[in-house]
Amino acid sequence: MERRIALGEHGPHLWTRETARNIRVEFDPILEGLEEGGALVIDTKGVEVFDYSFANELFGRTILSIPREYPGRFVLVENLSKYARENLTKALEGMGLAMMERKGKAIGLIGKVHPTDQQTFAAVAKAGRSLTSSELAEKLEVNLNAMNERLSKLLGLGLIRRERATSPSGREQYEYSTFQ
Repeated sequence: MERRIALGEHGPHLWTRETARNIRVEFDPILEGLEEGGALVIDTKGVEVFDYSFANELFGRTILSIPREYPGRFVLVENLSKYARENLTKALEGMGLAMMERKGKAIGLIGKVHPTDQQTFAAVAKAGRSLTSSELAEKLEVNLNAMNERLSKLLGLGLIRRERATSPSGREQYEYSTFQ
């Protein structure tokens, strides 16, 4: 399930933290109403540019709230202009954050993204189903400890979700997925 916010309704040029704060208050009721696995999609169609401080406040603060306040929910951005993408990327990098960007049907990451995080996220997204850390470790040919560290990082950034499951042998395990 996804809920959309049309950022373009607030104008083609979005500046300042205060403007972002006023828009961000719209997000909380939406995020609270989402089921786990659901996503808030921020559609930037019609927004030509926003500044660094706006991006930092709106996107950065929202992303930071996801793992703590809205676990298992996602935030995506789409339809970024060249200038909006540039400022969003810089704002996220400055905060050490990443988020999902949807282009058409493809979902990728934007912000501070290490290649191994990108690789792990892509494998989870491509699978189209929940995967265990063992399955991912085997698929990406890395040891299980390294995979668990990667998954913990992506989970902490709100880019994937984790659910309890039972292995075929009856043991408890976790499965990881992302927004599809």
